[in-house]
Amino acid sequence: MRSPRIRWAVICITVAVLAADQASKALAVAAAPSGSRDGSVRAGIVRNTGASFGIGTGHPVLITAVAAAVLAAAVIWLARTRGPGVALCLAVVAGGAAGNLADRLLRSPGPGRGAVVDWIHVAGYPPAFNLADVAIRAGAAGALVAMLTAGRWKPRRIAAPGAPLP
Repeated sequence: MRSPRIRWAVICITVAVLAADQASKALAVAAAPSGSRDGSVRAGIVRNTGASFGIGTGHPVLITAVAAAVLAAAVIWLARTRGPGVALCLAVVAGGAAGNLADRLLRSPGPGRGAVVDWIHVAGYPPAFNLADVAIRAGAAGALVAMLTAGRWKPRRIAAPGAPLP
């Protein structure tokens, strides 16, 4: 991330994802939606003390430590990456990870034991989730695609007729 433009974009994306996640959770908690059972997508509050898919439920301090480590790893990887596409996708991951970590640190019952607010329910997809979860998964998938395709889109040099191939 040598370019100042990419650095600013990374900072802005990370902050925007964090802000959108926290704002959506605050609105969901304030509205305390019960969720309609009719639609394929509905809102309803679930307090998740575990990780994705409820893994580690009942061990919030351990999950908080793992979440902090994941955020640290994303930031370190982000600082070391050279590809702008990978950097922008990792910024989305970092923003999502920061959003869920903020819940774990700041929500009740206390620091390091807080529950993440999950509020989106989709028919046919059992666990509830939030915007941070979407950002983490989409950013990770985007970073993977950006890394896999990094060298494939360079323009090829074409030799002039009669000249040797480069």
